[in-house]
Order: sequence, then C-alpha cells, then structure tokens
Amino acid sequence: MMKRNEETGRIFQEYRLLLFSIAYRMLGEASAAEDVVQEAFVRWLQSDEQAVQSPRSYLTTIVVRLCIDQLRTARAQREVYVGPWLPEPVATGQRPELTATAELAESLSFAFLLMLEKLSPRERAVLLLREVFDYEYPEIAAILGTNAASCRQLLHRARQHLSQSERRFSVPPAQQEQLTARFMQATAEGDVEGLLGLLADEAILFTDGGGKVRAALKPIQGARRVARGMFGALRKWFPADLEPVLSEINGQPAIVGLVQGKPVGVILLHLRGGRVSRIYGVVNPEKLRWLAGFMATRARAEL
Repeated sequence: MMKRNEETGRIFQEYRLLLFSIAYRMLGEASAAEDVVQEAFVRWLQSDEQAVQSPRSYLTTIVVRLCIDQLRTARAQREVYVGPWLPEPVATGQRPELTATAELAESLSFAFLLMLEKLSPRERAVLLLREVFDYEYPEIAAILGTNAASCRQLLHRARQHLSQSERRFSVPPAQQEQLTARFMQATAEGDVEGLLGLLADEAILFTDGGGKVRAALKPIQGARRVARGMFGALRKWFPADLEPVLSEINGQPAIVGLVQGKPVGVILLHLRGGRVSRIYGVVNPEKLRWLAGFMATRARAEL
C-alpha cells in the first residue's frame, strides 16, 4: 500500500500543474483550483488501482467534473456579488510553465477569463480542453460523459458566444511593460494629464472589492472619469506607505500595491491600439490571499 501511495504521489506531482491550470481557468479562482486539485488526489488514492488505465485522463475527469459542479453554484453566488466580479490574480513571473505557449498565456488574461463567464460550464470545459490544452475530442467526450459529436457542438456554441471582436489584441510584451510602467508612474505622481495620455477615450475601470473593502460598485467609463476614480481611490482608500511595484500577474506586466510587503491591490491593463482600454483592479483581500502566500514563500526562498 505504501509503495502504491508513493508511486501515486509521484505521478500526481507530474500532472499537478496541468490540473491546476485547467481548474484555475475553469473557476477563475486560484485558491478554489488548489482545493479541487487536492480533492482529485484524495479521490485517486481511494480509487481502484486496476480501474485507472490513464492517470492523466482519470485526474482530469475528476477536476473538470468538480469544477463544473462548482461553477453551477458560483453562477448564483456571482449574481449577488457586491460590485464587479474579477478573477483571482495569479503570480506567473516565477512560473514560466504556466505561460509556456501563446495559448496558455492568452487564456490566463483577465479579458479571456471574463469572456468565459458567458459560457455554460460544459461549454467552458470543452473550449479550454480543446483549444488551450489540446485534448482530442474522444478524450473530452470521456471526461464529460458524452460523445465526440456533442463535444463538437458544445465547442461550436462556445465560439458563437465569444465574438471575435472581444478577443484579446496581441500586444508585444515590451510595449505592455512600458505602458504599464508609465501608468504606474503617472498614478504614483498624481500626474492627471500623463494618465489621460495613456487612456483610450472609452476606457473602463473595473474594481473588485467584493464588499470587503471600499471599491466602486459599478464600472467607471470614460477617460476623465477613470482618472478621477483612480486618483480618488488612491487618496481616500489606501495608506500613505503604499508601495507600487511591477510584477508579472496572469502572464502580463501588472502593478501590485504593497503595504509592509503584503499585496493590498493588483491592477492589470488591457491595451487596444496603443492605449489602455480596460483597467482591472482587484482589492478584495480574500482574492489576494493566494498571491500573498505565494509572495511570502518566494521571499523566504530568496533569503
């Protein structure tokens, strides 16, 4: 039994990143994704060893089905969520395997994760498994307990729901980093005109406080209103010792606000035509716990 558990643990570690990657994109929450992956491991330990022909398929099936169940509950919860709901930010700077391909990197962006909210749980699963993780239709059909034809139909509907115009525009990493750094400098210095020069006229600011901290309850639209909202929030709601730093979050340069080394806010920018078209700000402390834990672990490792 001990030998089996050791072998199971070794194989599980081999697939752990894949399972987390699927679960996070399904749920948009890193902490919940970790819980799902751990539950999959427990169920595998309790399974009939002879019945598991492919650990990868078996574990993926458990993870996807658990995520589908959670999403059905999450839909009702998000309808009464206080203010805009945004995904839970994930640090990727020290984990290049999370963004190893263009598809993996794009599918981590807030813009993509928010598009997935338009899909049913099963549509979301098929789209991710097929287009991001390159699973074959027979594999996906087995995971969902259906047939390949139904999976193709689910993917077709998913593509229809996600209009091509909403897809993330490809922005060179150097330009993304430069604009993010300029955005951080302008906000830190209170440079209104400098910030306006970076914003598209129709820019939108989304802030997720989840009712835990003060944040705008509705999206703020229009460059000047967004600028006023940014500076107003920094002046009224954040301490004077707030330290903004650039960090890679969800596969792109982002601004992390630190107070005594702990993250109290994350800002990600969505660019279009060389301007900032959308700003995503996460200040809900519950959504920063996973990031805080990761940063603390990294800091200890660097000592």
